[in-house]
Amino acid sequence: MQIFFWIIVVLALLVLGLYLYSRFLAAQAEREVPQAGKLHPVPGGAIHYVEHGRPDAPVVVLIHGISAQLQHFTYGVAELLAPDFRVITIDRPGCGYSVRERDDDAALAMQARMIGTLLDDLGVKSPLIAGHSLGGAVALAMALDRPEKTGALALIAPLTHVQDEVPAIFKGLELRTPFMRRFVGNTIAGPVGKATADKVIDFAFAPETPVPDFMTRAAAVLGLRPKAFITASCDLVMLETAMPAQQARYGELSVPAGVLYGDGDILLSPEAQGQSMQEYGVSYRALPGRGHMLPITAPAETAGFIREIAARMEAA
Repeated sequence: MQIFFWIIVVLALLVLGLYLYSRFLAAQAEREVPQAGKLHPVPGGAIHYVEHGRPDAPVVVLIHGISAQLQHFTYGVAELLAPDFRVITIDRPGCGYSVRERDDDAALAMQARMIGTLLDDLGVKSPLIAGHSLGGAVALAMALDRPEKTGALALIAPLTHVQDEVPAIFKGLELRTPFMRRFVGNTIAGPVGKATADKVIDFAFAPETPVPDFMTRAAAVLGLRPKAFITASCDLVMLETAMPAQQARYGELSVPAGVLYGDGDILLSPEAQGQSMQEYGVSYRALPGRGHMLPITAPAETAGFIREIAARMEAA
């Protein structure tokens, strides 16, 4: 009986130690990458966003992917677009410094609604919406649910269809109960994430070489916070029901749209996720030798692609 007692004590101390270390990592991350922009309340939470460019110019909205934050676009793309556009770069609901109050609001339609409310409150009408990876799925949800308020879509290595298998680096996110997400997020997720960061980053960037300042300038260090793990887990699990329903609606797309992929992307399939959208009138282009992280490794090409879609939007 005494041995059992001491086992419980040791386990409790271990959990407490992991919790405190996770708090330390989170605080350290927020010191390294503090809030960059404004926090705007919307039903279900609040959206953190930054603006670049000309207030009177056509609007481009930039939406990042899973386990990411707005710095994936402010790393280079936003600045390149700023001379000719009003650029609004956001943290998706629950990501970065944005707030999402309920796990169920990870559904694509709900994220689209929250971002749409922000744009309505800012007086934005018919913007070009550019989404990277999971942000592409959210951009598509906005175009389907708000066609009259969406000018065009620029989809960058987007998730558009159900995947047969979750990429290896996201396997740990497949937690289906709020308790387990929060227990793992507040104990082992941060320490494990810190220990495996180099391996995960190499996989995400392959076949390209990761940029050396990814953790700071691209704010990847914010992904070590418990909040980031919980949000990403919800995002991944909610796709199981949200993505099939969204796929069934692609025939409704009515705005100019294009897809840009790296032909060496190993995180998402260019053929299954990109070329497949040509069936719905969406243009497709691939960059030779590029991987998944185009906004960071190919900011000039990404900004150029967004400009091409903007020109099509203006012509339409």
